[in-house]
Amino acid sequence: MSLNENISLAFKVSRFRFWFYLTGPFTVGCIYGASRYLDLLNIWFFVYLVYFLVPANIFLYGVNDFWDFETDLLNPKKEDKEYRVQVGEKNRLGQILKTIAGLSLLLLPFMKNNGERAIFLLFLFLSYFYSAKPLRFKEKPVLDSTSNLLYILPGVFAYYWVTGTLPPTLILLAGGLHSFAMHLFSAIPDIEFDRNTGINTSAVLFGRTFSLIICLIAWSVFAGIVILVGGSSVFRFLPLIYPVMVFNVLLRGLQVSEVYWYYPYINVGYGGLLFLHKAIQTPWA
Repeated sequence: MSLNENISLAFKVSRFRFWFYLTGPFTVGCIYGASRYLDLLNIWFFVYLVYFLVPANIFLYGVNDFWDFETDLLNPKKEDKEYRVQVGEKNRLGQILKTIAGLSLLLLPFMKNNGERAIFLLFLFLSYFYSAKPLRFKEKPVLDSTSNLLYILPGVFAYYWVTGTLPPTLILLAGGLHSFAMHLFSAIPDIEFDRNTGINTSAVLFGRTFSLIICLIAWSVFAGIVILVGGSSVFRFLPLIYPVMVFNVLLRGLQVSEVYWYYPYINVGYGGLLFLHKAIQTPWA
């Protein structure tokens, strides 16, 4: 097998549509933690930026594809939206994952303190055991969506790396609710497939309507927290788009699959606006 083939496979399983789901929180965490741009201008900012942009995504989604190989052969979502690992590629994917896991662990000795290491290791733990046995959180209702907080951990790590403290509790709660709702919402289109293949998710347990109601509540609380802590910024009202979209799905009987693929653009757009809003206010020195 050639290096180019391994790079090609790694790129395909990394789900490039979602790259900013990890690197976005990292950059937002950095800019909200920094009191000046000079706090970020060192080699480790760029190391972590690249890590959460590419290797972390390969690891997160590659582990998922490795452990879901058999069921993905039947999963219709793998026809066009995501790459389906082919017969003969699973072993190569396993080697790629071992390499990235090794590189990830090599970062630990260079971190400043055990707080950074704990957050980083929690990210790796959830990224792996969301899909991998024996824990396999994705088949445990409620735990599947709760473990999705892994998506906010790059931001928590970044904030802690810059400030030496965790983000405010309300911000952590808001991020946790958002990640919980995102996971549950994304699982609704898979209810029939998951039920037929024996995968017991929160969406399977709650059903379509109740899952949407839970998402509506979680995103409403999320939006309320952002409005509460957002000061006078007009951007504090932007998270209302999340509960409004769910309410629209409930009211009009839309298919979640018709709406879900807009969320990467909404998430990236909202995160980008948050970053720019704070970046404009941050001095260089």
